[in-house]
Amino acid sequence: MAILACDIGGSSVKYAVVDEAGAILEKSKKPTPESRDGFFALLGEIKKSFVPKYGITGAGFSFPGAVDDAAGVIGGSSAIPYIHDFPMRQALEVLLDLPVAMENDANCAALGEAWRGAGAGYCDMAFLVIGTGVGGAVVIDKHIHHGRHLHGGEFGYMVQDGTHTILSQTASTRVVAERTADAKGTPREAMNGLQAFALADAGDADAQAAVERMYEELAVAIYNLQYSLDPEIFVLGGAVSERPGFAGEVMRHVDKILADVGIARIRPVVVPAQHGNDANLLGAARNLLDNLSLA
Repeated sequence: MAILACDIGGSSVKYAVVDEAGAILEKSKKPTPESRDGFFALLGEIKKSFVPKYGITGAGFSFPGAVDDAAGVIGGSSAIPYIHDFPMRQALEVLLDLPVAMENDANCAALGEAWRGAGAGYCDMAFLVIGTGVGGAVVIDKHIHHGRHLHGGEFGYMVQDGTHTILSQTASTRVVAERTADAKGTPREAMNGLQAFALADAGDADAQAAVERMYEELAVAIYNLQYSLDPEIFVLGGAVSERPGFAGEVMRHVDKILADVGIARIRPVVVPAQHGNDANLLGAARNLLDNLSLA
């Protein structure tokens, strides 16, 4: 079985052919079209290029937003307005003449890691995506826990302190950059996360303090999630998680919390994701396979 997997982002459409064992046979990407008609035309071209070679049997999609696959509609908002509040899955099935399944992008990344990545071998997993905000997903028994309002895994909304500041405002790469810029008295727009981490690596005290704060905030979230969801493993995604030692630094702060609490005996297992952007493609394929098995 060969599956067309597509990861739809604000700047690019990544696509691949994935087999039922999770091997990526071929992949590429194109700029995201500016209109729905252009989007559908691109998907038609992609299918046409792959079918003679692979015999595509279904298509899985990773989309931003509140994806309701059962209804076929994507709620919320994103950088791609034309995908929202429209019967997308039904239109894709007609366009491609294939079974189609679609899922939220963070959920797809979690499924990909649970299937063929850092979460393989575990049934329950919490997946945190750390970028300009903090997102994530909850995997229970190898399936996404969506929640009643499709907000399962939206860890970035968790309140972190008595000021009601949420995790996305305390532990994102954007916040690290902002704190570093503020400490130096420079304009926030002149600093990004990559620059802030580079300064920290070079020994800059202001940047190091901002990075340490990020680790601490993530550790608090992970500790609380361990004692509420009780997953077997935490997988950290996003480009920053690929930094050598990133997960270990977060665990250093988790260990401080455990020492202060004293009675808490469960030490979270925290590891970096393995597949980067490919996780979304793998998860889109896995979601289709799961849907077909339930049909």
